[in-house]
Amino acid sequence: MPGDTTEISPGRARLYALVAELGITMPEVSHEAVFTVEEAEAHPHGLPGLDTKNLFLKDAKDQLFLVTVRADRRVDMKSLPAVIGSRRLSFGSAERLFDALGVTPGSVTPLAMINDTPGRVSFWLDRALAEAEHIVCHPLVNTASVGFNLPDFLRLMAAMGTKVQIADLDNLPG
Repeated sequence: MPGDTTEISPGRARLYALVAELGITMPEVSHEAVFTVEEAEAHPHGLPGLDTKNLFLKDAKDQLFLVTVRADRRVDMKSLPAVIGSRRLSFGSAERLFDALGVTPGSVTPLAMINDTPGRVSFWLDRALAEAEHIVCHPLVNTASVGFNLPDFLRLMAAMGTKVQIADLDNLPG
C-alpha cells in the first residue's frame, strides 16, 4: 500500500483509507501495466487467490453493470443478460466507464465501485469467485494487483455501499 496518497487518484486514496479503517489486510504487488488477462499472465503477481476479469456493460436502457468473473472464464454475452436480469448487453465506452467508475480500460476492478456514488452501476460477482478463499484484482490502476480473503473483500464492498449480486455462470454455454 503506498504511503503517500497525494500521488494517487482521490478514489484510490478513499479506497486505501477505507481498507485501513476496516482493518483489512490487502497485500499489493506492483507490476508492468496490463490491459488483458493474457498480459497479466505474463507478469505473475504471486498473490494467493483467483485472478479476476471485469466486464463493464450497458444495456439498451443505459443501465450499467460491472460483472467480475474468474480471469480464465469465457462469458457468453448472449446468455449473460438472463443471468443478471437484463436484455441485450454491450460493452460500455471508455468515456462512460470513466464517468461512472473513475477508471480507464485495463484498470477496471470491483474496487472501482468506490467511485459509483450515484449507485448507477449494478455489481455482479461470479459464483466461482464468491466461493473462493482469496481473490485478486487491481487497486483502480493496472500497474498493481491486490489480494483479499473473501470475507474481507465482501466486507469492503458492503462498506462502499455496493450490493454484491452473485452470477451463476457455470452452466452458461461458452
